[in-house]
Amino acid sequence: MTLPTGCPSTTTQDRLRRRSAAWHAVLLGALGCLLHAPPAAAAVLTVHPGQSIRAAIAQARPGDEIRVDRGLYRENLRIDKPLTLKGIDRPTVSGGMKGDTIRITAADVTIDGMIVRDSGDDQVAQNAGVYIQPGADRAAVRNCDLTYNLFGLWIEKVKDVDIRDNVITGKRDYQSARRGNGIELYNTTGARIVGNQISFVRDGIYVDVSHHAIFRDNRIHDARYGTHYMNSYYNVWEGNESYHNRGGLALMEVRNIVVRNNRAWGNSDHGIMLRTIQDSVIEGNIVAGNNRGFFIYDAEYNTIRNNLVVDNTVGVHLWAGSYHNKAEGNDFISNRTQIKYVAARDDVWPGNYWSNYVGWDRNGDGIGDVPYEANDMVDYLSWRHPMMKLLLASPAVQTLRMVSQQFPLLRATSIVDPQPRMQPHNPDWRQWLGRYYPRSR
Repeated sequence: MTLPTGCPSTTTQDRLRRRSAAWHAVLLGALGCLLHAPPAAAAVLTVHPGQSIRAAIAQARPGDEIRVDRGLYRENLRIDKPLTLKGIDRPTVSGGMKGDTIRITAADVTIDGMIVRDSGDDQVAQNAGVYIQPGADRAAVRNCDLTYNLFGLWIEKVKDVDIRDNVITGKRDYQSARRGNGIELYNTTGARIVGNQISFVRDGIYVDVSHHAIFRDNRIHDARYGTHYMNSYYNVWEGNESYHNRGGLALMEVRNIVVRNNRAWGNSDHGIMLRTIQDSVIEGNIVAGNNRGFFIYDAEYNTIRNNLVVDNTVGVHLWAGSYHNKAEGNDFISNRTQIKYVAARDDVWPGNYWSNYVGWDRNGDGIGDVPYEANDMVDYLSWRHPMMKLLLASPAVQTLRMVSQQFPLLRATSIVDPQPRMQPHNPDWRQWLGRYYPRSR
């Protein structure tokens, strides 16, 4: 059969097919090598005094490390790719009192060992020493000094940030209302805020609509609230210390929070505020020398156990329909008023220690034989007239207490402990006496 003019012969067609298959195999092999080749090693760029960190960020590739030698760098930085900015011997980046000193816009950025200072003071723009903007997931800021910034860190709409071992100091010459917060978390998930020291800011740590976070071993003083929680769930607040603030820890509109082994002392208003909170555990905390140790407002279905509440003006201020809270194993010692009870419905707290309990334990089981009732007539008179405490064991005072129990008109509604413990759970409570807010001394 004669092929049409211009068509290759059968032999030619076979040769072309074989050549095409060979080239196809070569291309696939080359592509496979590219796909399985190890990634290029991260480069290390070094910035010396007089050079520009901004220029090094522009030159760097994703994954690189920029090392900054000790010196003063007057720059506002924007980190828009995953990299590490590491200070060598504590270099300083100054934002020149405008904007954010450092803004992180990419995921997987680490800042380590830097002094970051001098942000602007625009409250609307939320100027910060380090601003972690939406999408900058897994950002890490470690071992830094963030000083004289409006907000130390502003962290918004990100996942799994790690803020660790930083010293954060605000614009201490500003009035409290004009300062920003030390760490601001908004709409975040999985944050880790660990080992930071925060002072002279508006609120030490402000947490809003942020869930599944851990706050551990932070130390906060000279702020409005040490920590201010709003609308945040499934968080852990553990091992932190808040002192010489207006309020130590304010939990508002939250649920499923664990507040464990913290120290809130010497705050001018409250140690720990539980306001509109549900299904949470507050345990093992030391609350000392505050105006109000606990302020509990509209709280339901919480467990409050094994806390030391000592030497506060009011041990617990219980208010506004608080209901179904379980309080047990707590030590209430030397509070001028153990319980201030206003319009609440929790009235049975079994198994606590009350330093002003004057009952007895005939069978030696460590449990008082008669219930403890907070703030009866004898308590009121003994706080009003301290010398009366010398007569607490006298028959006359005991008779007065019995009379007040029999006549409701002489008794205000309050907390009753049907099984008061005879000894405190915490044997070291005396070391927490006298730790008051400085201006109240």
